[in-house]
Amino acid sequence: MKYYGIQVYYVPSGDPHGSEFVHDHFKCCEFLTGFSGENATLIVLPESAFLWTDGRFFLQAEQELAGSGITLMKIGETGVPTPLGFLTALAEGTLNDRTGEYDGYVLGFDGSTVSGASGMRFEDELEDLGVEIVTEHDLASEIWDDMAERGQAPARPVIEAGEIWELPIDSAGETVDSKFTRVREAMAERSADYLLVSDLMEIAWLFNLRGSDIAYTPVFYAYALIGPVSARLFTMAHGNYDEITDAITAIETGKTIWYDPETTSYALCYAAGDGVGLVEETSPIQRMKAAKNDIELAASKRAHVRDGAAMVRYLNYIKNHRPDDLNEYEAGRKLDAIRLEGSAISPSFETIAAYGANGAIIHYTAPPYDSALIGQEGFLLVDSGGQYMDGTTDITRTIAVGPLTQEMIDNYTHVLRSHIAMATAVIGPDQTGRWLDSISREPLKEIGLDFNHGLSHGVGHVLSVHEPPNIMSKIADPQPLIPGMIMSDEPGLYFEGRYGIRIENEVYCRLREDRNIVLDTITFCPYERDAINKDLLTDAELKWINEYHSLVYRTLTPLLEGDDLRFLGEACREI
Repeated sequence: MKYYGIQVYYVPSGDPHGSEFVHDHFKCCEFLTGFSGENATLIVLPESAFLWTDGRFFLQAEQELAGSGITLMKIGETGVPTPLGFLTALAEGTLNDRTGEYDGYVLGFDGSTVSGASGMRFEDELEDLGVEIVTEHDLASEIWDDMAERGQAPARPVIEAGEIWELPIDSAGETVDSKFTRVREAMAERSADYLLVSDLMEIAWLFNLRGSDIAYTPVFYAYALIGPVSARLFTMAHGNYDEITDAITAIETGKTIWYDPETTSYALCYAAGDGVGLVEETSPIQRMKAAKNDIELAASKRAHVRDGAAMVRYLNYIKNHRPDDLNEYEAGRKLDAIRLEGSAISPSFETIAAYGANGAIIHYTAPPYDSALIGQEGFLLVDSGGQYMDGTTDITRTIAVGPLTQEMIDNYTHVLRSHIAMATAVIGPDQTGRWLDSISREPLKEIGLDFNHGLSHGVGHVLSVHEPPNIMSKIADPQPLIPGMIMSDEPGLYFEGRYGIRIENEVYCRLREDRNIVLDTITFCPYERDAINKDLLTDAELKWINEYHSLVYRTLTPLLEGDDLRFLGEACREI
């Protein structure tokens, strides 16, 4: 920073495509700080540094940043500014702790990994305050490469582009030609001659292609430039990935290009010539992809049935057949193996198996060495999912591995009531994801409790397990719910140093004849009956659980046999 005359440096956790889950090559924020959560923003000053993350990672960040001198900034907490608010206050001189004087400072960031939306907000808010912005220096990469050459750090992971394969039409449900027709209709409505697609999930969906460039997410690094009659795909696998900048620069004067500034890098947002018109809006593909067609929904249900059978085998193993010395890491790998023995391509994210106090760390990752042993009492929280040729699954079950306290049983039941509140919601035309989040938290708020993460997120179809725009939380934008969306239902309670509880199913939005949306559950797996206090449930809630368990039993019986089938029958008995 001193060499380049930079006083403040900004490092995001993403890649050039705005991805949440990225290849290890792009984990510069983790390299610099040691924090391994997916959501991180780092701001470095000459004498201090600050890292922002959300409630899923507060406990993890406290542990991983301990002793680093980096200040943790808890997103959404009272008195914590956003990164932009911090940078603005720095320029205005209204920050007085550990920051010093920064009148007219130089802000640096790598324009190839910071989104256009973020960079433009910096311009709008900071340049009038005398802040100079420079974007050509990728300091994190320089440091990483230099330290690796000196033997002071492991070599930076190299992206080895994997094979790109076609998703069968009986899973995709719509031809590429049909998708291009719809996209070009949207382009015509906005008078756009070209559409730049940077989001990897959108590219995979549009071309009915999948890949393996990012762990757990079957996508490939690429850009697409869609014209009125033709399209160009720029991929690492085919060696033309870096030609995208020249292709944008070559767009002729008088034409208009549409790009999504949230998923397009700051550098690419400025690649077009001065005479080219710009449409800076959310990609039309985002909502097309989120609203699953009937064939996608049917395929996803098939995947969830097989996934449910795998989960029952796993629950039976954990509760009745696990060895006494099983640890968290081994428990996670066991579930991965059970899925892969079936028809899963891969897990859909790194399996979370968290025993006891570790369950209170919302996105806990068990270390491969010295992982905690699973005891003979309390809860094991397992959050996992699978990628199948016909769908993406995401499920959490909190498992009683031995005797529970009455407090644990009652708190599990309260979380289950919150889970049922979402599953049974009737959503009117004017009600949004924020409304759904609010009403689903009511059973917990009645007893003075809450959870510090979103209630729900969208789920892609053989794509990312987290899919916008339907991200439901207390602080998220009030996104409308669209028929055909698949999303999670995952409330929880977390007691630091003691235990955590989370229950998660996937649901899809179905439009009723009265124009209201209801949520149909497509996850098939019993709840933890040893942790349900019947006395805390309403008659309607108890009826819902029993009907759900009856459905789970009927659905999974053909896929199970022997001891696993007997376990299913016991787990699904009427309460």
